[in-house]
Amino acid sequence: MDEATRTGSPPLDRGSDERSPEEIQSDIERTREELGDTVAAVAEKADVKAQAKAKVDEVKQRAAGKKDELVGKARSASPDSAGEAAGQAAGKAKENPLPLAGGGAFLAGFLIGRLSGRR
Repeated sequence: MDEATRTGSPPLDRGSDERSPEEIQSDIERTREELGDTVAAVAEKADVKAQAKAKVDEVKQRAAGKKDELVGKARSASPDSAGEAAGQAAGKAKENPLPLAGGGAFLAGFLIGRLSGRR
């Protein structure tokens, strides 16, 4: 029993193969390249450590992108409003120093009273 009969495929007609040696060599080279690509792909899939590292790098890049996006949003929303609020408070304190001084004196008296009451 020959190989073709064992595998269930039709027998090869070796006499009708009219390809040139150059065509056969070309087919062999193409098959080698395809086999090399297949082996490389299988090796890549089998390398769990490299896949895990690639996934970690991907997650880090996404996190950095999200961080940059959130920082940009926070900067666009807060610097102007925070700066304006601080400027307004300073301006009010310069215009009316008496209420600020009164509030400071009240706070100082409150703290002194709390500290002296603990003895």
